[in-house]
Amino acid sequence: MKSYKCIIIDDDEIDRLTVVSYAKRFSQLNIIGVFENAEDALPLLESNAIDILFLDIDMPVLNGLDFRKKAMQVPVCIYITAHPEHAVESFELDTLDFIVKPIKLDRFTQTMSRIEDYMELKIKAQLFESSIGGDVIYIKEGFTETKVKLHDILYLEALKDYTKIVTSTKKHCVLTSIGNLLKESHFQSFVRIHRSYAIQKQYIDKKMTNEIVLNNGVLLPIGRSYKDNLNF
Repeated sequence: MKSYKCIIIDDDEIDRLTVVSYAKRFSQLNIIGVFENAEDALPLLESNAIDILFLDIDMPVLNGLDFRKKAMQVPVCIYITAHPEHAVESFELDTLDFIVKPIKLDRFTQTMSRIEDYMELKIKAQLFESSIGGDVIYIKEGFTETKVKLHDILYLEALKDYTKIVTSTKKHCVLTSIGNLLKESHFQSFVRIHRSYAIQKQYIDKKMTNEIVLNNGVLLPIGRSYKDNLNF
């Protein structure tokens, strides 16, 4: 299993220790440094190739958003904060995930799954190819091409500049953002329900206030700014 170097920055001691304890449960995480302020972490970026940042936002002197601007070379940034109002601004800084405190182990585990998916995508670097006939796309996987029927796709999941294409039998990965993918004419039947997800309405089994359930049992979140997209 590949190891990822990470640093943890949070000025709240309890929250900082909680993240450390959760991170230690995952053997692929190699904690290089733990800091109570972002300024102290800057020298570490110059001497180490860090893979993952676990960052608080509201910190004195140098906040998490400004620290990220100085550390854009780090491929994965995870914000863990008590201030959900910073979510939109954080995603403009190439953020992979945004966790609202208090952080729970199951939510941290979900984030780790997203990290693993993203790192795998970086390695595969699969490319989105052209469609044929309007209802089929081809996805290049190594030296082979896989044909995927559009009506077999349950949902799309954003992972920074990659997109995961999920069918009932397999997950494919393409090197294009979900926003660019949805601009393609072949994906006009997809509806954005969250910053990270887009679905086809015919696969919705149940719609709740903040979540939808697909007919295969998968539960997906609904973003506040995307709720109007689900008016039937």
